[in-house]
Amino acid sequence: QVQLVESGGGLVQAGDSLRLSCAASGRTGAAGWFRQAPGKEREFVGAISWSGSNTYYAVSEKGRFTISRDNAKNTVYLQMSSLKPEDTAVYYCAATVASVVRALVTAAGGYDYWGQGTQVTVSS
Repeated sequence: QVQLVESGGGLVQAGDSLRLSCAASGRTGAAGWFRQAPGKEREFVGAISWSGSNTYYAVSEKGRFTISRDNAKNTVYLQMSSLKPEDTAVYYCAATVASVVRALVTAAGGYDYWGQGTQVTVSS
């Protein structure tokens, strides 16, 4: 069982940038980020293939968020810029088993492993 641990969340001001990290205890395949704001359902933020050569973002994050990964460190990153108060949420990383190499996974049900989440709060 692979464990995922997110870090890098915190309180920032609108317009600031923040980078989240997701460290895995072992090898994983495709990965992605989701978020859940208070009173709302968990929503897809973006996904990255195992190689890192393919990424896909939800429309609202395109251009502001960038997902990358360092497979040598078993770590996936979410770089967020121009943050808005509506970006306030708990951010979760997710990953598939290592055999899922070529896919981009956008549905929460497609992931095998989840982190515990990290809080991001953006003040206006």
